[in-house]
Amino acid sequence: MSAALKTAAADAPIIQVRDLVKEFNVTRGRGGPPAILRAVNHISFDIRPGTTLGLVGESGSGKSTTGRLLVGLIPATSGEISLFGETITGADGEAALAKVRSKLQFVFQDPHGSLNPRMRVGDCIAEPIDIAGGWSRKDRADRVSELLETVGLPRAVAERFPHEFSGGQRQRIGIARALALRPDFVVCDEPVSALDVSMQAQIINLLLDLQERLGLSYLFIAHDLAVVRSIATDVAVMYAGALVEQAPKTVLYSAPKHPYTQALLDAVPRPDPDRVRSAALGGEVPSILNPLPGCAFAARCPHVMAVCRQDRPAPRPTGEGHVVACHLY
Repeated sequence: MSAALKTAAADAPIIQVRDLVKEFNVTRGRGGPPAILRAVNHISFDIRPGTTLGLVGESGSGKSTTGRLLVGLIPATSGEISLFGETITGADGEAALAKVRSKLQFVFQDPHGSLNPRMRVGDCIAEPIDIAGGWSRKDRADRVSELLETVGLPRAVAERFPHEFSGGQRQRIGIARALALRPDFVVCDEPVSALDVSMQAQIINLLLDLQERLGLSYLFIAHDLAVVRSIATDVAVMYAGALVEQAPKTVLYSAPKHPYTQALLDAVPRPDPDRVRSAALGGEVPSILNPLPGCAFAARCPHVMAVCRQDRPAPRPTGEGHVVACHLY
C-alpha cells in the first residue's frame, strides 16, 4: 500500500465491508442431500483508522467467519471488502490480497494451539518474516527481539519453546507474531476468552497500548460485552449471521435498541444486589440451514409482532451513528 494512498485515505475508513456473504456447502448426515449454510448474511460496516470495532454475539453467530473473511483466510461468496479504498475481494481478490497481506493480520483465540510446539518462540514470531522474504539474518533477529520487548517479554525467551510459557505469555507471543510485518489492521478473535480475569486485563491493556503507539485498527471479536466495553470504539451485534445493531460504544451501552442486544447487556454480571434482571431469553437459536422467513430473532423475541415472522427487517439509522435492524423502529 503506497504512502500517498494511505495519506489520502487518512480520514476514510481503513476497512469497508459491503453486503458481505459467506456460504458453505454442507451435507445433512451420512448420504443426506447437500445444503447451503449461510454463515454470514449480507453484512456491512466500516472501521476507521486507529479505532476498534467490537463484534459480539453468541457462539455460532458468524463472528469468527467474518474475521477470517476480512484477512483473506477464507474467500467471500459475494460482497466487497476494501482496505484503504482498494477492493481486496472479487474476481481478482487473491491477486489484490497478495499485495496487502502484510497489512492484515490475525490474533487467534487459543494461545496454546496457535503456536507450533516444535518451533522456538523466535522462529514462531519470525514465521511471517520468513514467508515474506527479503530480510537479512541480522534484521530478522533484531526484529524478533524488538517485538518481544514490545509485548513485554525479555529477548532471551526467543530460544525457548511455547510449552514453557503461561497462557497469557503465549498470547503475547501470538500478538508479537501478528505485528511482525507492521500491519495496519488486526483481527483479534476472542483473544482473552481462554485467559483468567487478571490476565484478560493485561492483554486488553497491551492491545490498547499498541493501538496508541502503532496506530493500529482492530476488529475485536468476543461474546462478553463487559470485555468489549473496555476496548471497543464502536460495537456491532451479530445474530444468526446478520448484524442486528451497530453504534458507537457509549451510545449502544447507554441506549441499546434491539431486543437481542438488550438481553446480552442484561446478562452481564454486575455487583448490584438491588438490580432487577429481565427474564432469560427462551427458545432456540434458529437453524441457519433451514432459515425461516422474517426476522431470525422472532422465535425468541419478547416483543415479536406478526410482521416479524413475515418480513426480514432492514438496517435503519436512528441517529447518533446508531443502526438497528428491527421492526420496532
